[in-house]
Amino acid sequence: MKRLIFFTLAAFIGLPGFGQTNEVLDFSIKGKIDGKKDGYVYLSYPVGKKYKTDSAAITNGTFAFKGKLNEPVMASLSGKSNIKNMDDPNTTSFFIDPVKMELTVNYGAFKDAVLKGSRSNDEYEGLNRLKAPIRKEMEPVSVAYKNEKDPEKAAVIRERFEPFNEQMDKVDEAFIDSHPDSFVSVYLMSFKVGSFSHNRAKGIYNSWTERLKQSATGKGVYKEILELESGSPGAIARVFTKSDINGERLNLADFKGKKYVLIDFWASWCVPCRKGNPHLLSLYHKYKDKGLEIIGVSDDDSNHAAWKKAVDQDKIGIWKHVLRGLKRTAKGYDRSEDITEAYGISSLPTKILIDKNGIIIGRYGAGGEDDVAMDKKMEEIFNKKNP
Repeated sequence: MKRLIFFTLAAFIGLPGFGQTNEVLDFSIKGKIDGKKDGYVYLSYPVGKKYKTDSAAITNGTFAFKGKLNEPVMASLSGKSNIKNMDDPNTTSFFIDPVKMELTVNYGAFKDAVLKGSRSNDEYEGLNRLKAPIRKEMEPVSVAYKNEKDPEKAAVIRERFEPFNEQMDKVDEAFIDSHPDSFVSVYLMSFKVGSFSHNRAKGIYNSWTERLKQSATGKGVYKEILELESGSPGAIARVFTKSDINGERLNLADFKGKKYVLIDFWASWCVPCRKGNPHLLSLYHKYKDKGLEIIGVSDDDSNHAAWKKAVDQDKIGIWKHVLRGLKRTAKGYDRSEDITEAYGISSLPTKILIDKNGIIIGRYGAGGEDDVAMDKKMEEIFNKKNP
């Protein structure tokens, strides 16, 4: 995921009051909409940990928004209050800064909206232009995926996105490397921390200006980096106790001094996870008598039946299985017993290898190495005379 020529860095230094991201600053959007003389438009944007949705009346094809921000944020504009599909022609997204901005939009074609005055959005649009040829090439796959009603066939089509996603990841990473003072970089990293090794993610964070580090989003990225560190080689594996798939107690600490443990973070609905199970089976049969144990941690808390069915279908019930521990509540999610956060898991499958001393010695998948490296590590460990 690296190296392209980019448009000039649009620095925010020089904008009045924009250097202190802990300040609450005013923003305004003066809007013009063609094709609609009245009604309302809706602007949604994050304020702290919550989202605020504001409405503005359309009067003779014009509207206006005013609000407060302490840093540039990604916002969405909609022609209706209840739009949930981002493919809807009457919704779009863009960066807004704590400055005065002007917006021009056509009803029925919000995706073509033009925002002036936001330097963050200028950078973001420049990034999107670089990725446009990739998205164009990806269109046939997108159409096929949207039209496929069979979930299993759709999952197969979804895998065809991977080469295109990898190309766009390279564009994003090059942007992040070349824009250490851009809130677009922080925004991108908030989604991508888990795709980097801990050292790489920390290096990116350390390259940022202080105002990015001190921003709310920057602090969130740093928290994710710490979580990734807790699940990377050299860290002490976080101990957990769970009821396993058979209702029996499983405590990670019980394996210390006795076994090497490979924790496999997976889910019944994860196609790459399921495809990788035959390989895990071969490793388990090869090394279980030499001191290897596997613990599957499934992201199926909301569907126990699918979890148990997948374990049975893939014939992987020969090793240990627990659920991650994410609980859905009326107020959102309870993560107090979630195993994945302690290991910085952001995508599936990801595998964590722990030695007999309880130290993480390998990470494979998101934020780590590939299965080839995992196989090599196993070979090194279990071919020793006294593993």
